[in-house]
Amino acid sequence: MQTQRASNGRTFSGAKNHSATNKRARVWRGAWALCLSLVLVALSSSPLAAQSNIPATNSATAYAAQTSRALADAAKLVTEFEVNGLKVLVKRREGSQTVAAGLFLRGGARNVDEKNAGVEPLMLDLASEASANFPRERMRTELSRMGTGIGYGINYDYSVLSLGSTRQSFDRSWQIFTDVALRPSFAPDDFARVKNRLVVSLSDDTDTPDSYLQLLQSKIAYAGHPYLNNPRGTVESVSRLTPEDVKRYHQQMLQTSRLLLVIVGDLDPQMIRERVAATFGKLPRGDYRPTAPPQLTFSASTVDITQRGLPTNYVQGLFAAPALTAPDIYPMRVAANILRDRIFYEVRVKRNLSYAPDAFLGSQGANTGGIYVTAVDANQAVQVMLGEINRLQREPINADDIKSQVQQHLTRYYLSQETNAAQAGELAQYELIGGGWRNSVEVIDRLRAVTPEDVQRVAKTYMRNIRFVVLGDPKSVNKTIFIGQAGE
Repeated sequence: MQTQRASNGRTFSGAKNHSATNKRARVWRGAWALCLSLVLVALSSSPLAAQSNIPATNSATAYAAQTSRALADAAKLVTEFEVNGLKVLVKRREGSQTVAAGLFLRGGARNVDEKNAGVEPLMLDLASEASANFPRERMRTELSRMGTGIGYGINYDYSVLSLGSTRQSFDRSWQIFTDVALRPSFAPDDFARVKNRLVVSLSDDTDTPDSYLQLLQSKIAYAGHPYLNNPRGTVESVSRLTPEDVKRYHQQMLQTSRLLLVIVGDLDPQMIRERVAATFGKLPRGDYRPTAPPQLTFSASTVDITQRGLPTNYVQGLFAAPALTAPDIYPMRVAANILRDRIFYEVRVKRNLSYAPDAFLGSQGANTGGIYVTAVDANQAVQVMLGEINRLQREPINADDIKSQVQQHLTRYYLSQETNAAQAGELAQYELIGGGWRNSVEVIDRLRAVTPEDVQRVAKTYMRNIRFVVLGDPKSVNKTIFIGQAGE
């Protein structure tokens, strides 16, 4: 689940959730077989590589060591400090011509209930429209002139008010950004327009099979869990919200203990410290204590089918997965990637049962993984997918397969970290729900330590008791196949 909006056409990758929907968009799986040469190309062209002088070729051992040093060098670029209880991370990228900043709000779904769910995105969306010193037309004119974007994003664990600007325009952009965050105008006409926009967006959730499938899945998987209160809200909850609700919520959230500020760009950390002290540092500290959400547990496999006249059946199954802070997350990433590759080959390439079958692993505080497929013959497709899970649980994989997965992960990591916004998002995600931002630079080393026995163990431990949701023809679904997975 992810909501993002940005003025001036920009988006920010900070408040993200690696959902099945995002993964299913990647139907071309040739990238998963990228060879080491492409990894080296990505390294040699990346900012991290340039800082560490990694050679284009080297032995596997030396290459691994230098990659680790590159990530360690990247960590040295991050300055961490607090201003009146506000945690601030500044990553300096010398020579970068852009700046990305995110003011993150902790809590996500746990900040709301069924009555006011949706107030947080409404508040952030409305705030980015106009502020006390920058009315809407003036703000749009200035942002457009500078090429600056102010937007927001939200997921189950946190949200962000984001800024993207050039280094040259940062000073003025920062003035607007802080005014938006601290003194939004919440004008009545803006409120009516933004609220209507969000209601229309929510009302579309059942229009497309994939979005409807996610809505159905969340009701099943998150029953009795704080995530059941989708922070995006519902048509009913958002429709009930008033300007007074938004203003009250804004006052409640603007406490330094609830916030995290992350900035990436060619900026002096001491200068940032002074500017934060003059703006966000004047907010009340509050007494918010961040805690991890309760982990999900599924006691048995289930199948819930919703009738809809479609050419194919849409199927998704979730299982409880380790959190980003758990040691098992590293072998689980390897296991999920191997399962994804095997499912793609067996379901699409070998049997042509579906165009885009998938296996995925999330990145949430209360985490899940799962499988997804659209197929006319959902029974056969799911049977094959469950068979691959069973094979992963029974048969140890080759150590070379793990090395291949680590290399692929490294490639994807560097490609995904090309922008300042992406790097800010990575730091924020690990700081907020991953046990601290430093863990983000230890991922590769921890993946390299994964053994075949680890992969088999986590497959047995987590890939079970799958909660299936099906959108399509109930008569074509054999529930026995879905809930008959071995090992339960």
